[in-house]
Amino acid sequence: MNTVMSWEEWAAHDATALAERLQQREVTAAELAAQAAAAVAKVNPALNAVVELFDDAIATPATDGTQLDSGFNGVPFLMKDLGPGVKGRLQEQGSLFMQGNRPAEDGFLTQKIRAAGLNIIGRSATPEFGVCGSAENPAVYVAHNPWNPEYTTFGSSAGACASVAAGVLPLAHATDGGGSIRIPAGSHGLIGLKSTRGVFSIAPALSDITGYVSTQGCVSRSVRDTANFIDRCRGGAPGEFMPYWHSSEPYATLINRDPQPLRIAVSHEWGNYSADPHFVSELERTVTLLQELGHQVEWVTPDIDFETAFAAQTTCYISNFAQFIQRLLEKKGLTAPPEDKVEPINIRIWQKGLNMSYSERWQMQDVFNSVSRKLGEFYQQWDMVLTPTFAKPTPLMGEKRYLTLSDNPDVLSWFYDLWEIFSYTPLASLTGTAGISVPLARQASGLPLGMHFQTRQANDGQLLQLAAQLERAMGGRFMPHSRPQVHVTR
Repeated sequence: MNTVMSWEEWAAHDATALAERLQQREVTAAELAAQAAAAVAKVNPALNAVVELFDDAIATPATDGTQLDSGFNGVPFLMKDLGPGVKGRLQEQGSLFMQGNRPAEDGFLTQKIRAAGLNIIGRSATPEFGVCGSAENPAVYVAHNPWNPEYTTFGSSAGACASVAAGVLPLAHATDGGGSIRIPAGSHGLIGLKSTRGVFSIAPALSDITGYVSTQGCVSRSVRDTANFIDRCRGGAPGEFMPYWHSSEPYATLINRDPQPLRIAVSHEWGNYSADPHFVSELERTVTLLQELGHQVEWVTPDIDFETAFAAQTTCYISNFAQFIQRLLEKKGLTAPPEDKVEPINIRIWQKGLNMSYSERWQMQDVFNSVSRKLGEFYQQWDMVLTPTFAKPTPLMGEKRYLTLSDNPDVLSWFYDLWEIFSYTPLASLTGTAGISVPLARQASGLPLGMHFQTRQANDGQLLQLAAQLERAMGGRFMPHSRPQVHVTR
């Protein structure tokens, strides 16, 4: 297939650089879409990261209202197969139960993405309903980590991260309800920001209050791409009943300046959970880098009752997901999820949460409130908290205990297995605060290891400022001297 750029040139461009070339009419949106499709053909047989390409959007990028004279000017983009709907396109959410599902309308964020000039050319792989930490169901698809395909992608933004890391395209849609942007970004060498609650709309299905922990976003290889995505896609839908945060200055401008010297608390022991020893040494190396950049870094852990927080968050996931499944069943006229269509742990979550009492839900909300207040007090003294993005090494493929294919009969036990490895990201989801994974380290396996910075509500811009400062300290690009085993340039 003919391509408009060499693969080395393609991999060197972020979305902002592609948008600039489109604006200068050096390339066309159709040419870029065709090159992205060629990239999928090149790497997807080894990765299974892309579920489907939309041939009409590749051939005619203005399809469905994409604004080719706005923002990203037609840069190709993948939507996660979960989250805001794309009108008339399949959205099967990684599940046999959802095969053939086509949303009747664009979600609000989908409209914003089109208005930002991003050309939605396909959908990326996710575990069933985004619940577990890896997209591994042989009956649907099995996605692989391009750094080493013997390892899991993590999840739930599995295909998005694998695609961007492998050089298919520079920017992709992702979602995060407990770390699903940040965790796979951390194991793929990408920037993954979970924005503050009240930045991206999840309309029309839910609001940021009724959804509680879930938010939208992207994964990218450059800080400026993430900043531009937020600037252009943030904001509430008509009728939203909570305030949406706004920035007095576009993030794309803000990140050109270093942040003021920051007070950063660093920790890896959160309640019963602590990091792998190699991760701790990489954390210490990151501390040294931050100190060299002029930041004050001290080993301090937020005074949070982590055990109570994890219990409340588990209740939230179980009760939210049970109601989600129940709505699907009612639409299909079913009384229970079919065992041959829904993965075992997801059926057990539905069973566990279906009849959860209002009292249990109220107690959960009470913990959400008290933990959020406590963390807010902590951020009166500290600008950020630094941890590794996850606590234990990325597993090899087929580690069933983390999958919704698990035969664990105890749903709570299954969730606590997840928290053992995904220890640090859920706090920002519970409190609605911002967190970012920045590719600063390596695991002993050679896979990337993200470092995770969290901050107070609406301080997303400072996270991006710090990430941009670290990017400049790395010579303008994270992990510049290494590439995944599976990559468009190979």
